[in-house]
Amino acid sequence: MSDINIRKEGKIGRITLTRPKALNALSYDMCLQIERALDDWRDDDTVAMILIDAEGERAFCAGGDIQEMYDTGTAGDFGYGRNFWRGEYRMNAKLFEFPKPVASLMQGFTMGGGVGVGCHGSHRVVCESSQVAMPETGIGLVPDVGGSLILSRAPGRVGEYLGSTGGRIGAADAIYAGFADYFVPQEDWAALTAKLIETGDWTAIDRAAKPAPAGELEALRDQIDAHFAGETLRDILNSLQNDEGDFAAKALKSLNRVSPLSAACTIEMIHRLRGNDDIRRALEMEFRFTFRAMETGDFLEGIRAQIIDKDRNPNWKHGGPDAVTAMEVAKMLMPLGADSLTFEEEKA
Repeated sequence: MSDINIRKEGKIGRITLTRPKALNALSYDMCLQIERALDDWRDDDTVAMILIDAEGERAFCAGGDIQEMYDTGTAGDFGYGRNFWRGEYRMNAKLFEFPKPVASLMQGFTMGGGVGVGCHGSHRVVCESSQVAMPETGIGLVPDVGGSLILSRAPGRVGEYLGSTGGRIGAADAIYAGFADYFVPQEDWAALTAKLIETGDWTAIDRAAKPAPAGELEALRDQIDAHFAGETLRDILNSLQNDEGDFAAKALKSLNRVSPLSAACTIEMIHRLRGNDDIRRALEMEFRFTFRAMETGDFLEGIRAQIIDKDRNPNWKHGGPDAVTAMEVAKMLMPLGADSLTFEEEKA
């Protein structure tokens, strides 16, 4: 059974993730297949638009398939992970820059690598079950796959808040934060898909959209902006620690759970990217971190604690979020020179 079904149907190019038992986790081969489809359909006049969807109720795509990254990384081979990220980020850039409409139907979990597939198109649809997140700081990474760019464009300091704490958000908040565009009840998806296949008319999505059930982020904006406006993670911590309210307590609890180095670098990346609309700049900066994440960051320990051993008790390199220095952040985000991310396919 294939992990992905790529075909032309009627007037559209269609990409369906078909690993529901694995929450449609994205493998390296799936990334390459999506990239090839984008290349094939870019100048194909018989393809009016692309539709990306997924099988199963639980997830559109809950992230990247990182078991092999862990296995190779713990053996001292960092090349597999770096190559995976190069290929995935190249695909993310092509999706973002695709010259035709790209629609996505994102039910259930859309996290990490799923954001890179579902949240860079022009018509991003969520429903009642949608839960969107960039939870990378919890496994010793930073929001990547272009997620740092989306976070940098979120209202106020919502990007810093979501990126550092890794919180999940529902449909309305996903639209508010910039991860989605439309709420369409899932019971209407089959009819909408049939209409798109028949006509290739992406304006059918506008007509199908309904108001989303109320979210939470907008009501929290004042507190988010007040506490997450600091220049560094330490500034944010100082602000939260001087507030005895429920929001501050929950945010502190989240920040004390994630990788301190990852959270500090996430704040810095979002600051550097604010006001920018270049996906390649975002991906290149993300790659600076992910390139180093296994060797000098917390990634392997984060995967061990959250996914392999599941003890939820990672031994981060720093004792707490206030222990990360500006120099350590700068080192993780330094240019990579000859190892820098390029957007050309690797030669066999």
